[in-house]
Amino acid sequence: MKRWLRQRVDAAYERLLSREISGAPTHVAVIQDGNRRYARKQGGDAHEGHRAGAETTERVLEWCQDIGVEELTLYAFSTENFERPADEREALFDLLESKLREFADADRVHDNEVHIRALGDVDRLPERVRSAVDYAETQTRDYDEFVLNIALAYGGRAELLEAVRGVAEDVDAGDLEPAAIDVEDIEQRLYDRPVRDVDLIIRTGGDERTSNFLPWHANGNEAAVFFCTPYWPEFSKTDFLRGIRTYEHREESWRRTRARRALALLGAVSEPELADARAIVDRFRDSLPSSERPDAGEFETGDSSGQIAD
Repeated sequence: MKRWLRQRVDAAYERLLSREISGAPTHVAVIQDGNRRYARKQGGDAHEGHRAGAETTERVLEWCQDIGVEELTLYAFSTENFERPADEREALFDLLESKLREFADADRVHDNEVHIRALGDVDRLPERVRSAVDYAETQTRDYDEFVLNIALAYGGRAELLEAVRGVAEDVDAGDLEPAAIDVEDIEQRLYDRPVRDVDLIIRTGGDERTSNFLPWHANGNEAAVFFCTPYWPEFSKTDFLRGIRTYEHREESWRRTRARRALALLGAVSEPELADARAIVDRFRDSLPSSERPDAGEFETGDSSGQIAD
């Protein structure tokens, strides 16, 4: 297909997807895969691929803000990346440093009140990158309109392990009872500031795995996942909107499932449980096909035994 025709088709499809989007996830997490493969395809080196990917990152930030996403987390540097060749690693550190400082000074960041923060074992990074992280976080620390998390020296298992160690130390010191350990005890040890549950994970580059990314906030929330084949520098707004549509379909499916389960339970629950089941059905009634929607007065109880009236 000729290039001009492909561009027109892509633009039309993007407009169609934009019209179909009716809502946005609160927190999107992105695994930016394929920078090096993109560079090889173009005949360049890995550094050129990472620079091209950084431009995509800036566009995705704008797309998220355009549709109402409130938090974006980017998997920029994993713990496994420390094993890459020294020259590639150092070039990536240079890019991270320059982009963190550039973002921290960008008018669009301040105009949109973007709060930048790093997630991961930042102490393992070179001093120049740590300094850039401190600068970006300091420059934007008073903002709360939008949160941009940069995952650096990040590993999901290591993150959870550190949190568990912190809990164990408090138990050993007598400051925390094992029976009293709850979700909040883990979450407050993961990050200095709260991170929203992840609604959607996007991974580019063709691999269909989440690479242990934000396991507490994504797996625990049953986040939708969108895998796509373009390398990160090639990731387009159309691809992004397809990911958002995947989230919406996942959310619609979840709502229908909750409503159907509640309907199935209504005939078998006791009176104390009946109010909860009714509340679920009322909340998700519109998610069901019209043929499955119950009437508003369908759940009146008959006698004190809690049986559903015929």
